[in-house]
Amino acid sequence: MDGEEDGMVAMSESEESSRKRRVHGMLKLYYGMNEEGKAAEQAKSLDPCDINGPHFDHEVFLNKLRRECSLAELMDQETCMVKQIRSLDSDMQTLVYENYNKFISATDTIRKMKNDFKKMEDEMDGLSANMAAITDFSASISGTLQDQHAQITKLSGVHTLLRKLQFLFELPARLNKCLELQAFAQAVRSHRRARCVLQQYSHLPSFKGIQDDCHAIMDKLAQELRQKFRDGGSSAKDLSECVELLLQLDEPAEELCDKFLSHARSRLELELQALEAEITPCPSASAVKDPPARRLPSAAAAGSPTDNLPKTGATPSPTSNTDILEFIDRGCNEFVSSLCLVITSYQELFITHAQTGELASKNIPQMASAKLNAFVDDLAARYFSLVERRIQEEKGVGDNSLLVRALDRFHRRLQAVTKLLPGSAVAHRGTEIVMRAATERVKQYLSALQSFYMDSLTDVRQALATPRLAGASGPGGGAHFGGAAASGRDAPTSLPELLSSLSASILNQIKSVLASVHLFTAKDITFSNKPYFKGEFCSQGVRESLVVNFIKFVCQSSRQFCDNAGDKGGSTPPALLLLLSRLCLDYETSTITYILTLTDEQFLVQHHSPVTPVTTLCAEAREAAQKLLNHYVKVQGLIISQMLRKSVETRDWVNTIEPRNVRAVMKRVVEDTTSIDVQVGLLYEEGVRKAHSSDSSKRTFSVYSSSRQQARYAASYTPSAPMDTNLLSNIHKLFSERIDIFSSVEFNKVSVITGIIKISLKTFLECVRLRTFGRFGLQQIQVDCHYLQMYLWRFVSDENLVHFLLDEIVGSSAHRCLDPAPMEQSVIEVICERG
Repeated sequence: MDGEEDGMVAMSESEESSRKRRVHGMLKLYYGMNEEGKAAEQAKSLDPCDINGPHFDHEVFLNKLRRECSLAELMDQETCMVKQIRSLDSDMQTLVYENYNKFISATDTIRKMKNDFKKMEDEMDGLSANMAAITDFSASISGTLQDQHAQITKLSGVHTLLRKLQFLFELPARLNKCLELQAFAQAVRSHRRARCVLQQYSHLPSFKGIQDDCHAIMDKLAQELRQKFRDGGSSAKDLSECVELLLQLDEPAEELCDKFLSHARSRLELELQALEAEITPCPSASAVKDPPARRLPSAAAAGSPTDNLPKTGATPSPTSNTDILEFIDRGCNEFVSSLCLVITSYQELFITHAQTGELASKNIPQMASAKLNAFVDDLAARYFSLVERRIQEEKGVGDNSLLVRALDRFHRRLQAVTKLLPGSAVAHRGTEIVMRAATERVKQYLSALQSFYMDSLTDVRQALATPRLAGASGPGGGAHFGGAAASGRDAPTSLPELLSSLSASILNQIKSVLASVHLFTAKDITFSNKPYFKGEFCSQGVRESLVVNFIKFVCQSSRQFCDNAGDKGGSTPPALLLLLSRLCLDYETSTITYILTLTDEQFLVQHHSPVTPVTTLCAEAREAAQKLLNHYVKVQGLIISQMLRKSVETRDWVNTIEPRNVRAVMKRVVEDTTSIDVQVGLLYEEGVRKAHSSDSSKRTFSVYSSSRQQARYAASYTPSAPMDTNLLSNIHKLFSERIDIFSSVEFNKVSVITGIIKISLKTFLECVRLRTFGRFGLQQIQVDCHYLQMYLWRFVSDENLVHFLLDEIVGSSAHRCLDPAPMEQSVIEVICERG
């Protein structure tokens, strides 16, 4: 609706403007005027049918219409002419009304002007009479005073000269009075006014005496000014006035510069000493050893699980009475402000003022600028040294905003020095201090993150050790912990909860650290717009030195659990290896990408310089996870292998009794394998298994008592066997698939358990090969292997692997048996079912 109304208004305005143009055109046409307002010189039309021409003949026009037009066209022509007549009448009426109003207004204006001009004529007549009277009066005065004008001019000059002479004769008394009142500036001004005159007329005795008196008085005044300047007890304003007066008294400028800067240095050094008193002394040899101990908390006992990042070194300086912000504020408000005041006063006295007047030709500004720059650089270097020492005391990484605000204020106040001394390097050196402080802060945060990670691992180890201490004792503590964690009866937290808590706490600490470091690049911080903080600090400082190095530290410290556990055996809980492997795998899957993306977005990292790619870190994390998982398989396999080895080595297999049940160690192996399976299943997925046969649990009988195996054993029963049993065994191995016992496992439960079972059964096989068996010893091995077959096949990815290894164990026992008489399969099954 609004669009239609706007369109209608626009159309009405365009119609109104076109109507006015048409009316004005008709008026111009009536008066015979062109566009420039001049009379048109157009050729007149001679056509009698031209209704607008001067030779129009209505009879000829009507006859033409009747001849050429039909009735309908005549009616249309009539209607058109009627409309034009009405339009012309309306326009003419409008023109009459408009011109009538204008004529009335013009008449009123003319009448008013006529009255005004009559009054103005009377005033002009009066003004003319007054001017004539003034002219006559001025001529009369000039004629009267013409004879005395030269005398008056001479008397005026004599009066001026007498006033000057009076000033000269009264100058010594005036100077003494100013000296008594300590109005030194007024005395110097008075003496400067008369100095040139006294010097010019010094050959006259009277003027010579005045000059000598003035010189004596001014020497005394200069002596008092020098004494006042040397005392240094006056304010900066009085000191500046003193220096200015001495310069006007032609004192050596270089000497005054040195005295001025020396006096200013003494005052500024007092302020620097006050700042230095707030800083702790330089660390001694014992104090220097403390930071490494703080940076390596993994070598000492860890704190409680509630310890977090801000508590590590939360006290900035135990002997410092003020925090860093108060220290910087005091330095800026006292030292920097005083330094700026000294620079301003010095420049005004020796540089700006010396460029004008009598001192412009003495090259004072160049000399003064050189001395000032050396003075400022020296004191600024001492101040920066104090600031850096105070910043180094900020070891705490709790609240970073205080340090950032202090550095911002420090950098902001140094800009005033730069404005006063554009060529000075003070601001640049201050920016370097801020950059070094930010870099050192990043290193402190990295150290704190590493300490937090190691403390968290210590807490996890304590949590994992708690159920082992409270639970049942015995060998295979890691396996028992796994069972306890699975059952949930003794463990306060499960492995998934520990993993989730560890991962979340590390990620939260990284976010907290990034938020703290991000304060260096906040928009309201003055130094954040420096190229270093927009580029190198974000990419190399935060991304590489902090985030990437911490991720590498996590991977490297995790791998160390594999490298350092070779001789110590079970020093590292197997559950911790499993948890760390899953942590590194999660880092490779998503966490590393998330952290680096968060860092890039938060700091707007621009990769101008080479940075570590995400794929490299993910590959390193996956390598660490693979190494940890392989080591976990090795440790758990060695625990079970140790039980099997002791059970074989401590038994007399030649003189043993007839087997009546399954040995307890085999039951223990099955129990530990089951607990490990549950433990691994808490952190890893199931994995892929090959299809199991329907009689997997009974394969032992078919394997050990088949016609093929009977023939294999029968060869060893009779000494006159046509073929050696070792040859048959070797031929059988040629057609069997090779088993790699210590191959890398995949990241799933089936692969992990398969690796552990391979190591355990391989150890069992090698121990059997070192023993000699009797008949009942062979039968006991048959019973044990059948029992293992009944339960272990369900844990592995390929049941044929278990079949093959158990087959090898029984076969090796038969080869080393003095009286190889296998037990019936039905008896073996009864014993195993009863067990």
